[in-house]
Amino acid sequence: MLLPTTPERSKNMQAIHSKDTKIEVKLRKALYHAGIRYRKNVKVLNCHPDIVIKKYKLAIFCDGDFWHGKDYDRYAIKNNRVYWDEKIKRNKERDLENTIALRDAGWTVFRFWEEEINGKLEECVSVVVEFVCSKRKN
Repeated sequence: MLLPTTPERSKNMQAIHSKDTKIEVKLRKALYHAGIRYRKNVKVLNCHPDIVIKKYKLAIFCDGDFWHGKDYDRYAIKNNRVYWDEKIKRNKERDLENTIALRDAGWTVFRFWEEEINGKLEECVSVVVEFVCSKRKN
């Protein structure tokens, strides 16, 4: 397999967006079909959860396996390893900081990995539905 050239890699990286990712859209559609209404990419405190249900103070993040460091060692990064190690480390730190800040402010935070959304979407949706139903009863 040929490795991409630097311009090709640059083009690929520019095509990656932080909003409306495939996994985020997939989870949102499933939640909508389950009757859960939400807001997307709303600023809460100093972070932007992918899905927000303000009424129940619920913030949902859809974390890509690579970008948020799940099993990071399995990726064979050959170029600029130091940069990527620092970037992923900082992403993980930021995720933790955001989760702590939201929880301290009384929010419930759900984080779903790309692997979970792609492989066990129904389970992810049922976690959210159960949470919302439990809050509706109160």
